[in-house]
Amino acid sequence: MAQARAEYPNEACGLIVGDAPAADGGRALHYVPTRNKAASPYRYEIEPDDLLRLTIETDDADQVFWGIVHSHTHSPAVPSPTDLGLAFYPDSLYILVSLDPDSASPASGEPGLRAWRILDRVSYEVALR
Repeated sequence: MAQARAEYPNEACGLIVGDAPAADGGRALHYVPTRNKAASPYRYEIEPDDLLRLTIETDDADQVFWGIVHSHTHSPAVPSPTDLGLAFYPDSLYILVSLDPDSASPASGEPGLRAWRILDRVSYEVALR
């Protein structure tokens, strides 16, 4: 959430590294912020150098991309058609942070946060605990 606020008005992005895929019950280990090559308030693209470096690091550590994180600056934390078309990691969760004031938590005022599995361009919400 802090990264999403800091990178506003552009979308922020990053990866959650885990011990096994989220789809297989793996645990999240740590979050790694990445650069948004698109530098846009409407889309994100993880900088290819960041993605390559993290792919090598996670593979060498026998870890995986547990979650793909990005923010929506003016819309709910729901995958957009673009997000659905660019979801290349079916075993990962897609975590969306919404900076839209209408999506903020009524109790805390924090940005909206939701998780999704995306398979064959179809999204399925996953409950966060």
